Amino acid sequence: MLSLRAPAYERQTIGREGKPSHLPCLERRTALNLEVRAHPGIYHPLSTSYRRLFLRVKNNHTKTLLTILAVVVLVLTSLAALTACTSQSRLIMATTTSLYDTGLWGYLEPIFEEEYDVELDVMYAGTGKALEWGQRGDVDVITVHSKSRELQFVADGYGVERIPFAYNYFLIVGPEDDPAGIKGLTPEAAFQKLMEDGSASFVSRGDDSGTHGKEKAIWAAAGYDYEEVRNAGTWYIEAGIGMGPTLTMAHELEAYTLTDMGTYLSFKSDLDLVPIVDEGEILLNVYSVIAISPESVSSTNIEMANNLIEFLTSDEIQELIGDYGVDEYGMQLFTPCAGNEPE
Repeated sequence: MLSLRAPAYERQTIGREGKPSHLPCLERRTALNLEVRAHPGIYHPLSTSYRRLFLRVKNNHTKTLLTILAVVVLVLTSLAALTACTSQSRLIMATTTSLYDTGLWGYLEPIFEEEYDVELDVMYAGTGKALEWGQRGDVDVITVHSKSRELQFVADGYGVERIPFAYNYFLIVGPEDDPAGIKGLTPEAAFQKLMEDGSASFVSRGDDSGTHGKEKAIWAAAGYDYEEVRNAGTWYIEAGIGMGPTLTMAHELEAYTLTDMGTYLSFKSDLDLVPIVDEGEILLNVYSVIAISPESVSSTNIEMANNLIEFLTSDEIQELIGDYGVDEYGMQLFTPCAGNEPE
């Protein structure tokens, strides 16, 4: 057997004619590799080490590629599942603060979610803000209480149809001693006296909500331009907050305010305010549900929005709405009306 032995700085190789040769380092390695392939019986440790190194690198590279592939598959699968969940089992609803502050949606939300296997996201704000969210397509459905603006919303193509589902009444509440002497008057006459007297404080929602819209309607019916009212003096205070906090402010200032009946009853135990004016056609307060039109917002979840409308107007839920709060407050917070406009 031929032995390959040479000094460390050079080794003999087998020439093409079978004779030893001494080559520079690079040439010797090249020749040696060539000759080992030509003579497989000759042991060459360098070629074996390179082969093992190549196989190790190859195996590591393969494992890395498989790991990356597995991660990519996992991410794509997760994104697909998330997309399906978002588009098929989630409904975003904007509601007026009065429906939220009374706790009605906290009561109905889990019932709806269980019945339709959906996650209901409830966003609450004044009616003006809720309508704005609907126009932008930030929500799929709205529940609000400003009839004229709702009809315009539908006429402008943002909503499918305005469907009333419950109502109650607005109240003018204030200190029990009624410093302005407006008890027993019509809402319009009461506002006229507040304006003429100018000594008793009145706290307005001032937030473009449905309640704020109703207040402006009463001022108009009383013969006043709203800009004139809001600049009439320090007695008129624009809070710019929700119904619950507005009631709390009126309580602290010993002032009058306009409120929906449901929120007032929910906060009544913490207030030194009583109903002062509670009769008059203009005080009617109707709540409606409107699905966002897919022609306006193509991504809206119209199917689930229609499910919510069907839910709110069903006999079972209408009964629950009518009974809500009776045990706790001794009277209805809302009267169900299932798609019919109350008169």
